[in-house]
Amino acid sequence: MLGAKRTALSEIENGAIPMLHTTAPAVVMEPGDDVTRFHLHLVSDATGETLNAVAKAALVQFETAEPVSHYWHMVRSRAQLDAVLSSVGQNRGLVMYTLVDRVLREALQDGCRMIQVPAVSVLDPVIHALGDYLGAKSRGQPGRQHIMDAEYFQRIDAMHFCMSHDDGQAVQGLNEADVVLVGVSRTSKTPTCIYLANRGVKAANVPIVPGIPLPADLERGPCKGLVVGLVASPDRLVQIRRSRLLSLRQDAETEYVDPDAVRAEVVMARRLFSQRGWPVIDVTRRSIEETAAAIMTLLAQRQGGLPPD
Repeated sequence: MLGAKRTALSEIENGAIPMLHTTAPAVVMEPGDDVTRFHLHLVSDATGETLNAVAKAALVQFETAEPVSHYWHMVRSRAQLDAVLSSVGQNRGLVMYTLVDRVLREALQDGCRMIQVPAVSVLDPVIHALGDYLGAKSRGQPGRQHIMDAEYFQRIDAMHFCMSHDDGQAVQGLNEADVVLVGVSRTSKTPTCIYLANRGVKAANVPIVPGIPLPADLERGPCKGLVVGLVASPDRLVQIRRSRLLSLRQDAETEYVDPDAVRAEVVMARRLFSQRGWPVIDVTRRSIEETAAAIMTLLAQRQGGLPPD
């Protein structure tokens, strides 16, 4: 058994077998009364991030769809593609792919046609439109979005900055930040900063704690970076804080979760943001991605001198 496992790992590392994981057991699916279950094969010649995001964005439009997703990453040889087609034949369903190599693309399309399953290239419309507009041909090189260029190292630097300036740490370096998020506890400051850092934005966050002054760089005057205030409804904050305390097995009946105290915190925070003229984002019903997108828009307006919407 151990020898077989080592052989399999060696074949994956040498490119004979593509990297695969699936979200559920590979069983035969039939449409039900309320839910349509089906196999979905996502085939990529790189990490699969683009393909996964496109599939996820499309699937949320179909409330009754429940896919068994098979993720095939780093498919760059015919041997790997044959393994994919074998699995598709055993677990028939929709195939979505991002393969830029012409030979592999044609082999996948021909293979899917032979076993009569649909195959969709999600990047073709965009690549063709860009080619027509630019009057140029695409390079057809897989994984170019993941090369270690200046943008890549910018994201790494931003992530290091985010981690060292989380939750009010290293406040003496706030003026080096592109964005500083300020808000009371549990307004998603840290995850939003991490998301921004992955976009190459140096983001720091500072908590608002009753009785504790803001860092000097924020108290003295305008910060070089964009300062954004994050707020949420008191009811939502109480719910999140109580869940947090319970997960830590701490007393869930403290002033930290007292509705009146939390409401006073939010009022204090809004008053502070108004006095400083900082833009405010209510995160009550926003995902991390939506909050980050709003911050990126504010940042673009500030850097480009564009008037706010």
